[in-house]
Amino acid sequence: MTWLEVVVLGLVQGLTEFLPISSSGHLRIVSEVFFGHDPGAAFTAVSQLGTEAAVLIYFARDIGHLAATWFRGHVDPQVRRHADYRLAWLVVVGTIPIAVLGFVFRDQIETVARNLWLVASTLLVFGILLGLAERYGRQKLELRDMSLRDGILLGLAQAMALVPGVSRSGGTITMGLALGYTREAAVRYSFLLAIPAVVAAGLFQIPDIGVTPDGPDVPQMIVGTLIAFVVGFAVIHWLLGYVKRHSVYVFVWYRIVLGVVLFQALVSGWISAT
Repeated sequence: MTWLEVVVLGLVQGLTEFLPISSSGHLRIVSEVFFGHDPGAAFTAVSQLGTEAAVLIYFARDIGHLAATWFRGHVDPQVRRHADYRLAWLVVVGTIPIAVLGFVFRDQIETVARNLWLVASTLLVFGILLGLAERYGRQKLELRDMSLRDGILLGLAQAMALVPGVSRSGGTITMGLALGYTREAAVRYSFLLAIPAVVAAGLFQIPDIGVTPDGPDVPQMIVGTLIAFVVGFAVIHWLLGYVKRHSVYVFVWYRIVLGVVLFQALVSGWISAT
């Protein structure tokens, strides 16, 4: 992997991780189109540590409060009545699906799931689902209203993002809107829910850095992750402000157009699917 590729992919990761357009899908597409090879699932997972570090810093106060409430609830029955205690538990419960499925299907995730035919299909299908959720969701519920059922469903939606092109944030935002949550609540929960899963996946993949000939070495991975962190921090701030005032249709149309263009590129033989 060249340094130019590291910089470009770090920027792509930071720009796309929190938008409902699939960072892993974009890393796969950009790598194939401009550099002619797949950087591998390890680059995706480890570079996400940078964007998740941005989440930890941006939401440090909220995360600290949830964690403290969760620990206090183990010894103080009064704390267990608080909505924040329930929300902290729902983040734990919602992480289980992606942890289990990610472990069971880890070999497929790193191989067949990265086929660009599949990426094009998921961009289109889940783009349409996001549009339907935006159109028909009631958008009245807040995070304090979240139930155990909703936490499990949102966790399953996040787990679908193990397939590039689905989008972790896109899956959780789509499910959140479909369940009646506001756009801002769905986006905020997608940030919180991602922290355990993404950090664990990134740490798990660190030993794979430098193993494949087309992949990054350790210094390149550090630089790519730092770039993803800086850009991702800015995107968090922008996205939270955007969803307060606008719908998510711009992301729906972007996904559909990108999926169609990718299909055309594959059909014409301009790029390879694997």
